Amino acid sequence: MMTSLAPPSSLLSARAAPQVEAANAVRDVLKRRAGEAGALLPILHEVQDTLGYVPAEQVPNLAEALNLSRAEVHGVVTYYHHFRSAPAALHTVQICRAEACQSMGADALMAHAELRLGCSTHGASRDNAFTLEPVYCLGLCASSPALMLDGELHARMTPRAFDALIAAVTEPTGMTA
Repeated sequence: MMTSLAPPSSLLSARAAPQVEAANAVRDVLKRRAGEAGALLPILHEVQDTLGYVPAEQVPNLAEALNLSRAEVHGVVTYYHHFRSAPAALHTVQICRAEACQSMGADALMAHAELRLGCSTHGASRDNAFTLEPVYCLGLCASSPALMLDGELHARMTPRAFDALIAAVTEPTGMTA
């Protein structure tokens, strides 16, 4: 009796599904925008808005459609902190790193967040519950330091307030089954 070392086809198709979705999303964006002047940034933003990240395996397709080198597209994706090359975790924490927030304790808040979440900036927690990202100016300079958790702004953050926010999204709501 001979056994196969290859994974079952259902596992292969499950792994391929996100890649197919990404390829289709990029293709759709390129159909609409590739002919625009200076289209790279708008295309990258639309891909990120659609998928939550810019898949590294799609960089060659983007480059070819825009008549750019892969290095040029990769350079733009990696230069701007807004773009991700991998999906974010379940929750996204973005801590402001602009001057006003830094002067009011954002460095200490970031250090605390890294310890609390167990990851560095641009990383994800081991349980993939949180992605931690720096951002530059959330517009709450008079109420700094500021952060955004899952798109919701929070001002005058302290390590204690940060811990309360994290607990609020990770702990059960107290409802029983």
